[in-house]
Amino acid sequence: MTPLPNIAALRAHLARGVIAYPTESCYGLGCDPKNARAVARILRLKGRPKSKGLILIGSNPAQFAAYLAEPPADWPQYWPGPTTLLLPAARHCPKWLTGHHKKLAVRVTAHPEAARLCRALGMALVSTSANRAGQVTLRTTAACRKAFGARVRTLPGRVGKRRRPSTIIDPTSGGVFRV
Repeated sequence: MTPLPNIAALRAHLARGVIAYPTESCYGLGCDPKNARAVARILRLKGRPKSKGLILIGSNPAQFAAYLAEPPADWPQYWPGPTTLLLPAARHCPKWLTGHHKKLAVRVTAHPEAARLCRALGMALVSTSANRAGQVTLRTTAACRKAFGARVRTLPGRVGKRRRPSTIIDPTSGGVFRV
């Protein structure tokens, strides 16, 4: 397992910036979900419309509590794993996270390095694939550094074996939005 970077330095970076880190299927672009400027930066880097909303990953359901209308249930049949759930967002949840939706996409990651990162930081992270919208996802540290250069702090590590992005479901309606 790749050693964690200096957590204090990483927290300082997240106060203003974006990181790239390995997940189950690709490198993800992430930031502090409360940092509107960093979220806007991710959307610009990707060319992604803000109306779509973003996913948060965490190491446990409690890391989503501040963003959800009710405390997240323990979804043992889904988490940890590559399943993203659409859950009712809290009224005060930032629109830069939900886009034009009333629900927030959240996932307890099964990727050991991403989970360890969230645990060490003590918070959930924005998580969206490291690529321009519509282009192939990036799967290596070198590819992220080539694509984003100094605009993103790329953490070393290995992407998981999963080839497809997380499945997205709404557990209240049973709707499946991405398989």
